[in-house]
Amino acid sequence: MNTCSRRSLGLSLLALSLVAASSAPAEPPPVFLGKWGTSGSSDGKFTGPYKVAVDSSGNVFVVDHGLDRIQKFDEDGTFLTKWGSHGAGNGEFNDPYGVAVATSGHVYVADANNYRIQKFNNSGGFLRKWGTSGPGDGQFNLPLDVAVDASGNVYVADTSNHRIQKFDKDGNFLAKWGTPGGSDGAFSVPEGVAVDAMGSVYVADTANNRIQKFDSSGGFLAKWGSFGSDDGRFNKPVGVGVDAWGNVYVADKLNNRIQKFTGDGTFLGKWGTFGTGDGEFDSPSGVAVASSGLIYVADGHNERIQKFGGPWLGLFIGEPELPGSQ
Repeated sequence: MNTCSRRSLGLSLLALSLVAASSAPAEPPPVFLGKWGTSGSSDGKFTGPYKVAVDSSGNVFVVDHGLDRIQKFDEDGTFLTKWGSHGAGNGEFNDPYGVAVATSGHVYVADANNYRIQKFNNSGGFLRKWGTSGPGDGQFNLPLDVAVDASGNVYVADTSNHRIQKFDKDGNFLAKWGTPGGSDGAFSVPEGVAVDAMGSVYVADTANNRIQKFDSSGGFLAKWGSFGSDDGRFNKPVGVGVDAWGNVYVADKLNNRIQKFTGDGTFLGKWGTFGTGDGEFDSPSGVAVASSGLIYVADGHNERIQKFGGPWLGLFIGEPELPGSQ
């Protein structure tokens, strides 16, 4: 084969590969594995489950918003413990919305109408709190979500102040970013926050119907999404989660679905429609991914948690290697 022929063949193969990449099908939806919860106030029942988090042992923590409490389950939904009641004292809540678990096992709760973050041990023992109502550093106006990075730093979606605040593990103020608006780095009612293994921060910029990505100091990196129901668009994204491989999951609340993206916003897949059946949702508001890849969704108006596992889980042997693991 002469040089011109080889060059033509190479260009043809490159063109075909680009076409194939651009038309690659979305990932299949994950497999439904189980569910738990019905409406009620007894152990394992819910009144408005809003956000969900998973610890390093696979235990699942659910904000039972309407009952001002946190419930803890094992990975299969067996009830383990609970804590909280309505009030303003230590360990009490007034409209809790967000929950996060540090690698240490400590649990952080966004106690929205008490305008504070509370920190607990893994069984619900109160450790500390911080925050009051206001616009100043370390103050909040309806904090609706919380996330923790690998170093133990705490990020709070300070929703009605339209900003993210960053603290150390004991609540000492470190940084903040965001102003009201729709430009890069500005927010309109951010209701969700998550941090990946590299320290990138993802914010569900709810009223702007988009996800924004930042570095750990608040430097703007990327954004994606707009209002709608097509792939990659949103109708009130309120929850965001990340897996150990850097993929981003969004609870697209009023589209009654979960969408999955790469860390830079490339659409990968989606699942869910409105309904009460397995894999169907009614206003999903929270999503969390265990280190194993198991996915938990707070299916709000269905008063339950649903558990999913992707068909890709069997492709991995052991845990993914995280930064600093060696």
